[in-house]
This record gives sequence, C-alpha cells and structure tokens, in this order.
Amino acid sequence: MSSHPILHANKTSPFGDLTPDEFYQKHQVHHTHSFISSNNKIKLYTQTWRPVAQSQAHPPCGVVAMIHGYASESGWVFETTAVAIAKLGFLVCAIDLPGHGRSEGPRGHIPSVTPVIDNCIQFFDEVRASNRHLPAFLYGESLGGAIAMFICLRQTGKWHGLVLNGAMCGVSRNFKPVWPLEKLLPAAAMLAPNWRVVVSGNLVDRSYKEKWKRELVRRCPRTRRVFEHPPASTALELLRVCEEVGRRCREVDLPLLVLHGEDDVVCDVESAELVYELAASTDKTLKVVPGMGHQLIGEGKEILEEGFEVVFSWLKERIKK
Repeated sequence: MSSHPILHANKTSPFGDLTPDEFYQKHQVHHTHSFISSNNKIKLYTQTWRPVAQSQAHPPCGVVAMIHGYASESGWVFETTAVAIAKLGFLVCAIDLPGHGRSEGPRGHIPSVTPVIDNCIQFFDEVRASNRHLPAFLYGESLGGAIAMFICLRQTGKWHGLVLNGAMCGVSRNFKPVWPLEKLLPAAAMLAPNWRVVVSGNLVDRSYKEKWKRELVRRCPRTRRVFEHPPASTALELLRVCEEVGRRCREVDLPLLVLHGEDDVVCDVESAELVYELAASTDKTLKVVPGMGHQLIGEGKEILEEGFEVVFSWLKERIKK
C-alpha cells in the first residue's frame, strides 16, 4: 500500500512541512469543509475528501463515513486516515462531534450519545443522498466505533459494512475511575455534572505510543488539556455506552471488521473480541494486532502499516462483492 500520510507528519503538524492546501495537492485529494446546523440547533463542522481524478466518468468506488473518538476531531491527526482512504478511491466524510474540534458545544461534554447519533446520521444522509448508487461504510475509532455501531442498528440495511478500529466496546479496568469513584459516579454526575473525573492514567499518554505523536495531538489548536479528564456526566455516559454495546452487539448483521490492539489499556480487547463473537454478521473479521495500543495511528511504522493494511484491504474487497 502507499504510505499512510501520518508517516510524513512531524510533532508540530500532521501536514509535515506543507500547508493544508499543499498537503491535499500532494496526495491528489480534493477537500471541502462547511458548517451544518443540527436538528438540535448546534453548528457542527463537517469535512469531505475525494480523489482529484474522480469525475462523472470515474466516480468514487464507495462512501466511507468516519467518526472520531472522545477528545479527538475530524481534522488534525484523524484527518490523515481520511486522506489515506480517499486515495483508495472513496468519497470520505466526517464530522466534529458536539463539543469537539470546530463544532459548537461545551468542550468534551457528551451527557448523552443519542443526539450525537442524530447529528451523524443527519450529515451522513446528506452526503449519501447525492451518492445513492455507491456502497457506504461506517468507520469508527474508540467512542466513534460505538457510535458507528449504534448508527448501523438505527439504520438497519442502509450500510454495507462497519469498521471498528480500537472501538469502545468496554473500558479497561486499568483506565476506569479510581475506586470508590466509579461507584459514586452516578451521584457525582447528578450533583456536579461538569466536574472533571480523574481516571487511572492520562488519555493521550495511554492512547498514543510514540512520544512525538502525543506532542502532535496536544499541539492541535483546538485541543485543551481538560479533554484528558472527562466531565462526570460524560464519564457516566461512556460507561453506559459500553454496557449498551455489549447488550446490543448481537443485533449487528452487516459485514464487520473488528481491529483492536492486544495492548490496549483504554478499551478492553476482550470486549472487542466478544462483540466479534456475538455479532450476527455472516461476513465478519477479527484482527487483534500484537503490540498495538489504543490508537493504531499512534504506533510506530511497522504496526501502523500492518493494521491499516487490514482496514484498507477489507474496504477494497467489500466494494468488489
């Protein structure tokens, strides 16, 4: 495969020494961005990427709707994977979740994923409306993986595949709030919903193996340190989401790829394996990557290329079926 764009980044910019426009030109990708007004009156930032060479004679081979994780955004580091997928021939779209990136909302506050799911569906439906003839796939990382699964369950039969990369199927016991805070979390969420929860370890440090990538993540102009400790109401919702994923994964019946790091200390690999085992899908693939932590993009070149080759090959194979 061609090298992932993150391999040409540096600790100050995901675009390396290039401007964003030079970056897109180098990778022969056309980029658009805009704000949409959500049904719940929040302005949300959206982006699309597609190969420059595409035309009416050579349309995209499919649509990939991407959903980032908690404390991330559709741009910066996450965007490099969007560009890599667009270079395969796909029309890629992504949205900044409320309270993340350039979207409106209190920073890092997700007291309920239900409106977030609504926001994603609203935008993805708009993109797909003008590309109805194309197969469409959902791709989610961490919390975005759980949201992607819920979208599939909400829109049964409308998606052609689901990719879960380090998905939040369960929170590792090594990353849960320290005892006895976990037991007191419901009361804390009710009495002080904005209070920042101290978890067992720092989210960025635990997620990205390479030091320079941790620096890069923290240099994002829209990143704030408070992201690394979620508000009590959000922490409670994340735990509830994991419970719902475990309860409803049996309903997943579309082509499924579950890719997870064997050394993930944020989201349980065992929970991801259980989602794979219980899913009703007849076309399902599990790849547990030795040595990989929570964020595949945070790994060194060898593990990063091994993991993303699985993702890219899986997508390309599914458009041939």
